[in-house]
Amino acid sequence: MPFRDRRDAGRQLAKAIPPQGDAIVLGLPRGGIPVAYEVARALSLPLDVFLVRKLGVPGHEELAMGAIASGGVQVLNDDVIGHLGIGRDAVARVRAAEEQELRRREREYRGERAAVPLAGRTVILVDDGLATGASMRAAVRALRREGAARIVVAVPVAAADTCESLRPEAEDVVCAVTPEPFTAVGAWYEDFRQTTDEEVRALLDRANAGRGIEHGDHAHHGR
Repeated sequence: MPFRDRRDAGRQLAKAIPPQGDAIVLGLPRGGIPVAYEVARALSLPLDVFLVRKLGVPGHEELAMGAIASGGVQVLNDDVIGHLGIGRDAVARVRAAEEQELRRREREYRGERAAVPLAGRTVILVDDGLATGASMRAAVRALRREGAARIVVAVPVAAADTCESLRPEAEDVVCAVTPEPFTAVGAWYEDFRQTTDEEVRALLDRANAGRGIEHGDHAHHGR
């Protein structure tokens, strides 16, 4: 069992990430935030949240026909949409509902803090693990569209083939452990309790509280 909990996983993951210079760490909520918090702390880098919402096929929500991410970016799976004959109106309806939820979560997690501009930046994109990698792939593509210069995908544990499949998408992919057989992300944590919205908010606030001077442009405002 490699990891006690997500914080422990983040501390171990940070040791596996090569130096990235002036980067920003982005966590995928909820479970990626405690991991990302420890990575950002260990590497003395700023932390922010990056949200991805799956667009589920109507009536079969677990099947992804695409995803949306922070910044209004949409990635569609045209194969699934074409194969199932899903109309544009249906896609638009699902997207509208998920956009509302994405905005709600951004407000919930970030409060009054503005999103950090990502154009030209090196971004270390962190989650608590990769099974299929669908959310991570959507996040990487969304960051590309926002103009990120270098994207490093970093997770404590992943299925080996998923880790490999992301290599063409990012400048670097760091999977601290790729156990065989993989089974599931949670199998490699002693404590894999769900991260709450309160924990996400508290960690983001704590990470940003100490950065008000050197990173004035992404300090928290009026909290």
